[in-house]
Amino acid sequence: MQNQQSQNSNQIANPSTGQLPKVKGPEMNDRDFVNDGLSTCKYLTDSLNIAVREASHEQLYHDLLQMLQETHDSCREMYNLMFRKGWYKLEAENQQKIDQAYQQFSNYSTQFPYQ
Repeated sequence: MQNQQSQNSNQIANPSTGQLPKVKGPEMNDRDFVNDGLSTCKYLTDSLNIAVREASHEQLYHDLLQMLQETHDSCREMYNLMFRKGWYKLEAENQQKIDQAYQQFSNYSTQFPYQ
């Protein structure tokens, strides 16, 4: 991720492409369309995951599983596009908070019935 640029110490983002208008009007722009597609994709993967888990017919299960994989792939492509264009930003977390979360969840493993 050589093109990454940090606007503040915790933000991970690419520079914006400058293709979006400075003032947002009521019309949808390219970012809005891709963002809407990504939101729809996330909803579909959630719904397909349930359908895969509950499929009673073997062929239906495999067809739904393939659809789920393709939908996840589409989500990833849209995320990558938004990140590449600087339309999706991430926040980096400090190491201490990561270590605390790791410790908290690794302690949960002592509660598993099978180890």
